[in-house]
Amino acid sequence: MEFTFNLFVWRPCAAIWLWIALVLLLQNGRGVVSSSKYLIGLGSYDITGPAADVNMMGYANTEQIASGVHIRLRARTFIVAEPQGNRVVFVNLDACMASQLVTVKVIERLKARYGDLYTEKNVAISGIHTHAGPGGYLQYVTYIITSLGFVRQSFDVLVDGIEKSIVEAHENLQPGSILVSKGELLDAGVSRSPSAYLNNPATERSKYKYDVDKDMTLLKFVSDKWGPIGSFNWFATHGTSMSRTNSLISGDNKGAAARFMEDWFEQNGTRSSYFNGLGADEILQRVTNIITDLPDKYHELLELAASFQSPPGRPAARIQSVARRVRGSLRQANKPRFVSAFCQSNCGDVSPNVLGAFCVDTGLPCDFNHSTCGGKNELCYGRGPGYPDEFESTRIIGERQFGKAVDLFNKASEQLIGKVDYRHTYIDFSQLNVTLPKKEGGFEVVKTCPAAMGFGFAAGTTDGPGAFDFKQGDDKGNPFWMLVRNLLKTPDNEQIDCQHPKPILLDTGEMKEPYDWAPSILPIQILRIGQLVILSVPGEFTTMAGRRLRDAVKSALTSGGHGDFTSNVHVVIAGLTNTYSQYVTTFEEYEVQRYEGASTLYGPHTLSAYIQEFKKLAGAIISSQPVEAGPQPPDLLEKQISLLTPVVMDGTPLGVNFGDVSSDVPQNSTFKRGNLVTVSFRSACPRNDLMTEGTFALVEILQGNDIWVPAYDDDDFCLRFKWSRPSKFSPRSQATIEWRIPESTPPGVYRIKHFGASKSLLGSIRHFTGDDEGIRTFEKGNDVTVHQVSEESDNDSGPPPRFERYRDFNDLPMDTDTG
Repeated sequence: MEFTFNLFVWRPCAAIWLWIALVLLLQNGRGVVSSSKYLIGLGSYDITGPAADVNMMGYANTEQIASGVHIRLRARTFIVAEPQGNRVVFVNLDACMASQLVTVKVIERLKARYGDLYTEKNVAISGIHTHAGPGGYLQYVTYIITSLGFVRQSFDVLVDGIEKSIVEAHENLQPGSILVSKGELLDAGVSRSPSAYLNNPATERSKYKYDVDKDMTLLKFVSDKWGPIGSFNWFATHGTSMSRTNSLISGDNKGAAARFMEDWFEQNGTRSSYFNGLGADEILQRVTNIITDLPDKYHELLELAASFQSPPGRPAARIQSVARRVRGSLRQANKPRFVSAFCQSNCGDVSPNVLGAFCVDTGLPCDFNHSTCGGKNELCYGRGPGYPDEFESTRIIGERQFGKAVDLFNKASEQLIGKVDYRHTYIDFSQLNVTLPKKEGGFEVVKTCPAAMGFGFAAGTTDGPGAFDFKQGDDKGNPFWMLVRNLLKTPDNEQIDCQHPKPILLDTGEMKEPYDWAPSILPIQILRIGQLVILSVPGEFTTMAGRRLRDAVKSALTSGGHGDFTSNVHVVIAGLTNTYSQYVTTFEEYEVQRYEGASTLYGPHTLSAYIQEFKKLAGAIISSQPVEAGPQPPDLLEKQISLLTPVVMDGTPLGVNFGDVSSDVPQNSTFKRGNLVTVSFRSACPRNDLMTEGTFALVEILQGNDIWVPAYDDDDFCLRFKWSRPSKFSPRSQATIEWRIPESTPPGVYRIKHFGASKSLLGSIRHFTGDDEGIRTFEKGNDVTVHQVSEESDNDSGPPPRFERYRDFNDLPMDTDTG
């Protein structure tokens, strides 16, 4: 009775408390959901610039002029947003670096389209540091001298592509989660300035196992609807697997890795076997065989192949280049494409040429301190793992990054949970006061300097040596070159003292004619996604400089019990972001004046300045306080000068069409897997049309009797598009397409096509296409005949098989004409 009575009396109160508890639980639940679930969107767009006549950005080699395509360049974007709160944008460019002018114009377009949703505060644009992309898109004189000034075409394709990749990511926003994973990759980078690294304190060096960072940090984006839709990772190694003499546009090792991983996922990731943790070697052996109805008999295939002859070149609509490419936007249009980016980090002193640096004349290791051979820097070159084949080195280093990324992708389990936030400011690095602790106690105030480059800068690196008698580690200078320097600008005593011990070769920060030679105002930025913090830096930090910056920011975020960060915060450096200001070394490395120290523009206290200012941004995030915008960088677009001559016209000999085959595969020749197939066409300058989201070159396989299906295009590692003209001012030109037949190529009948655009003397552009007569590949042991590929390879020294990925031919309108 008592129990019943008490239950009856307390039932209303219990019900009230139950409802209160449920409300609190729901409110808390919303907090958990909003802090652990995001809106995520990924996008990608072609940014391949002019593949002819334009100097490549990175090596500052005036003779390195673009003349074709190795693999295409892309802008890849992720957006992460709180459903009702902040959002951040990160764009990874297959370009040497970000450009202040490009960033300014992209932000202007985004503001026109979205208002204040995307601004310089929450948008980061970062370069992978390939040295095989067209130059001329930066606004400061120093960085566009070798490209003969500003190249509008290089600039426009970047601005357009970045905007379109962000728009695609925005339109793809959907509920999802993000996983983070971290692991070591040991064989994709070595120190190219070990003597400078050794000048750092021994006690500091003893905290680290290696003299370069070996960690890769990867984000895995998982849509609630579609499952995994992309990954972005950060790992430090230079984009210099392709040498200073290469003339084909390429994303280098990181661009290759991105292509490998996107192809891998599209073929393997959507199947259940994707979760089985396949290794990279196993993945590379996988192949999709699209041949469903090969003739059973050998002679039937030969008869079929013989029925196709090389037709004359003919006019074509530009859309054919887009529609026929292998990785078309029409493929699985209802599902977001998988986007994978291999981002750059603190790569300043990290080389992908992992075999070491050797003298080309003797084969002996280069001098340790100065990277010279008999006192000359020109003879000292780093060797990649595929030496002497730079394409093979690019593939191997790309493959190693890809393999680690797949491993981290499959193992990722830690979910990002927490706020989305950001801070951004502009800093004048030419005259910044920096407060430093003194060894004997107390503090001192030092200053950064106007930008200047030292003599060691002109010596280059083991990835790309300089010329004349410059050498790394030069802290004295040379009287002759000082006289040459003074013709441009003589630094005053204050600047000389400020930059000491750097002997100034170019006083770029104080050179203003015809406009600024170097930046003074730089952006710095922090993006936060839960327990991940991205530090956007506008330069190339060396290994130890990056470690000091990361440690300082992590300490600022986690110490003192302020904010919601814990010790498991992941801090990554996104190098070459939003603009470019060359290198950042430690104070001790700066004293050695190797290439990186000589290229640290703002003097010996540059790193301390970055640490000071980034700690301020970190403090603002913890306290939820805004930061001042800072002084605005200049917009120098209207001042740009271009000396690059335009395309006047294209021509062919009388009676010859654009697209005609000028050199076909030899008659009665034999091809095996691993062999090189070469076809040449009468062509026109690639600057007439960049074939954005299209292709200059295509390999097609015959399906049935008359349907040609795209198999490889100029975004495939095995296919190279090379362009040449007989003389500099000749209107005639030739396109050579080289196809290294992958080990996994299925038997069948193939043909090679070329797409191009010619310019008339009156300025009109006409598109054309041409194709060869067909390449026969068929399995018949060693008994092979005309244009045939046997099952056996000559050897294993060529590029290993790629993981084939074909567009389903039913997804596209097929051109059944033999042309």
